[in-house]
Amino acid sequence: MAGPLPDLSRCRILLSNDDGIHAPGFAALERIARSLSDDVWVCAPESEQSATSHSLTIHRPLRLRQHGERRFAVDGTPTDCVLLAINHILKDRKPDLVLSGVNAGANIGDDVTYSGTIAAAMEATLLGVRAIALSQDYDRAAGPADFAPAERWAPDVVRRAAAVEWPANTLVNVNFPAGPAESVGPVQVVRHAKHKLDDEVEMRTDPRGRQYFWIGPVRSLDDVAEDTDIAVVKSGGIAVTPLYLDLTHHGMVQSLRQALA
Repeated sequence: MAGPLPDLSRCRILLSNDDGIHAPGFAALERIARSLSDDVWVCAPESEQSATSHSLTIHRPLRLRQHGERRFAVDGTPTDCVLLAINHILKDRKPDLVLSGVNAGANIGDDVTYSGTIAAAMEATLLGVRAIALSQDYDRAAGPADFAPAERWAPDVVRRAAAVEWPANTLVNVNFPAGPAESVGPVQVVRHAKHKLDDEVEMRTDPRGRQYFWIGPVRSLDDVAEDTDIAVVKSGGIAVTPLYLDLTHHGMVQSLRQALA
C-alpha cells in the first residue's frame, strides 16, 4: 500500500510518454507537472513509440542524451525511459510520482494492452513508484489533438488521485474527452471496458509491385456498457480507471490445480 501524497509541491515528479520528447502532448504534460511541483524531471523517447506496449530493449545498447536541465531522451521505448530514469538518472532519490502522457488519442478499452503510455506507468509501478497515465481523446478527421481539456483538468485530477492510499501494483489511467475544456466533465471513476476496437488490415501494392499492409483501427463502439471508460469519454466525461498489474485469474487457480494434479 502506497501512502497518500497530499502536498505534491514537495514531491519529485518524473515525466515520460510514448509520442516522443518533442510531442505537443508532452509539452502540455510538462506544463501540467510544473503547476504541481518545481522538482520535475523528464525522460522520454527520442522518437514516437506508440503501440510498443511494455517492451524492453535488450538486443542493442541504449543511448541517453540530455536535452536541457533535468530533461533526457532515450533512443528506446517508454519502458526503457522509465527504467533508466529511476535506476540511473534518479538513483540517489527516486521520484514520488510518475506521469505519462499526455497521449494524443484515448487509451481506453483494450487499447491499454498496446499502449506505450500505459507501459511507462506500468514500469514505474513495478519499480515501486506510483504512476498516472494521461491521454487526450480527439477526432482525427477534425485535425490535430487539442490538449486544452487535459491541461485544464489534469492538475486537479492528479492532486486528488495522489492524495489517497493506493494498493500495491496499481496504476491510474485517466482519459480526457475531445471538445472545449470548459464543457468537459464530470470526472467519473469507472471500470476498464472489455471491448476490442476492430483492426482493419488493408493490403496495398508499392511502386515495385510488392504487397504491403497497413493495420488501422476501425472504431466500433456499439454495445459499450455505460459504466466503462469508453462510454464516459465518448459522452464527454473524464474517465479515471485504476488498473491492477496482477494478471492472475485467482478464481481459476483451484480448478486448474485439481485438473493438473
